[in-house]
Amino acid sequence: MPFVRFATARALFESYPEVENKIGAAPTDHPPIDFAKGLLSSGKLADALTFCAYLLPRREAVWWACSSVRTLQPEILREDADGLRAAEAWVATPDEEHRQAALAIGTSGDTSRPATWLACAAGWSGGFETSGARQLPIPAYMTARAARIAVFLSAAKVGSGRRQSGMRTSIVEGIRLAENGLG
Repeated sequence: MPFVRFATARALFESYPEVENKIGAAPTDHPPIDFAKGLLSSGKLADALTFCAYLLPRREAVWWACSSVRTLQPEILREDADGLRAAEAWVATPDEEHRQAALAIGTSGDTSRPATWLACAAGWSGGFETSGARQLPIPAYMTARAARIAVFLSAAKVGSGRRQSGMRTSIVEGIRLAENGLG
């Protein structure tokens, strides 16, 4: 499993302390894929989605979030297209130019829209953010946080039947990406 960055679910929780406040299930020493599958099989979809966002490497997390938003809301609104396209462009070519373009769209977008958070996820994938005259390194958790928010905002905009189905599909895809990467 070359794309799983953590030996155990507990190691992920220790790397990202904020996860403990977002996931109701206690961390275990099980492999992360088994932990995610356990959350899915027990119907803890919100916990499983959150776990996937933090489990995946940044590029895979952005792709997963884009795919999840498309699954949950196949009719992408015109006002969401730029943020979605910027995030997908960064996944296709994860360079500084594409990261900066996504960051510009994400930081100026409407925070109630999933695509704004997709652009933020790509924009916060590394590098620095300028604050006044200072450049601050972007914390490692920011991509996962933004990807999670994008997926949850998207899920909130659809009916419960479609939400459940879309969330399950997203979790299965997150697990697949964790096991195999984008390849």
